Amino acid sequence: QVQLVESGGGSVQAGGSLRLSCAASGFTYSSYRMGWFRQAPGKGREGVACIYTGGRTVYADSVKGRFTISQDNAKNMLYLQMNSLKPEDTAMYYCAAHPGAMATLNPGQYGLWGQGTQVTVSS
Repeated sequence: QVQLVESGGGSVQAGGSLRLSCAASGFTYSSYRMGWFRQAPGKGREGVACIYTGGRTVYADSVKGRFTISQDNAKNMLYLQMNSLKPEDTAMYYCAAHPGAMATLNPGQYGLWGQGTQVTVSS
């Protein structure tokens, strides 16, 4: 069964940290690009970070220097370390995957999605 399952969301105060995890199964993880996306209430889904061939990464400007995407290919796991969290980071966070190595934060370029995990940052 092809699926992505996120975990690690929660509620934190501004300045705090959270680590999101995404467990992938049912596909050849190492040949896919993987990404983290988020969607706040009333807003569209936006790309946060992606990781692709050789562990190269791309970040949205809004999270550069605060968030780090990483993966463990042996365990088929994707992670998002989020530091210095701000109230504007509050959103549902999604893990996504798509075959190929193109670096993109465009959610339309990803075909496999998890169910999401909520992150709430209070001021």
